Amino acid sequence: MIGHMPELPDVVTYVEALERRILGHRLEHVQISSPSVLRTASPAISEAEEKQVHRLRRLGKRICIGLEKELWLVLHLMIAGRLHWKSTKAASHQPKGIASFVFDNGTLLWTEAGTQKRASLHLVKGDEGLRALDPGGLEVLDSDEESFISTLQSANHTLKRALTDSRLFSGIGNAYSDEILFEARLSPIALTQKLTSEEASNLFAATRATLIHWSEKLRKETGDRFPEKVTAFRPGMAVHGRYKEPCPRCGTKIQRIRYASNETNYCPSCQTGGRLLADRSLSRLLREDWPRTLEELESRVSRRP
Repeated sequence: MIGHMPELPDVVTYVEALERRILGHRLEHVQISSPSVLRTASPAISEAEEKQVHRLRRLGKRICIGLEKELWLVLHLMIAGRLHWKSTKAASHQPKGIASFVFDNGTLLWTEAGTQKRASLHLVKGDEGLRALDPGGLEVLDSDEESFISTLQSANHTLKRALTDSRLFSGIGNAYSDEILFEARLSPIALTQKLTSEEASNLFAATRATLIHWSEKLRKETGDRFPEKVTAFRPGMAVHGRYKEPCPRCGTKIQRIRYASNETNYCPSCQTGGRLLADRSLSRLLREDWPRTLEELESRVSRRP
């Protein structure tokens, strides 16, 4: 199955779990096991050491750890990166480990599976440093319907492309976009500027409802534990990762479109008027409108003035 980049509900769960463990604690040591993960040279990573954690926040799909002296550690897990908490103060030498953050009360381990090392760590200073890493997407949960629709229709893309474009919307990726489009009963290849006002309004409501539902669900499932099993394929999802399984709404077999490393799951009865979206017939559309990979899209950062 295609991998999963942690999205808004997953990242929120990570941030809240970290708040309970490291907020107010001192970062004693940072060990970089994979040199490719560190993307900044100034400030030096050693400047983060012996600093107290003052704040945690989410920036799109990134996890931001705010330290004294206005420093921010910014972690982007990409598809294969995952975090693990150990209640011991010891850096990790496990094979998949790419970095360790040793606090005065435990250790945050960062692993990345596979051979393509795409996870990234930045150390930046102040709000200006954070803005430079912000793709600029709209925070739907902080937005009103008018702003959402204006952003959605600012260019004529497929709905799948628009929802997963971090420059348009913050924190939505491959998995939850499938769930959003199912909730809204819209085709993943419907064009943003062709939607009726009712469809656009329904999509706004579905986006908010889906992100809130899964954030609350993951929060409840995690409880006081650290989220160790972040995955794209969760029980209770309606369509994502459920190819050929029955639609929970109508019983029709879920179908999919695959392109490069992307996969879109949908119900033909609920979303496309009974039509199957054939990979081959869509190749031109996908080539023109979709990024080659979600990682590629994530790496394009819009720098604000």
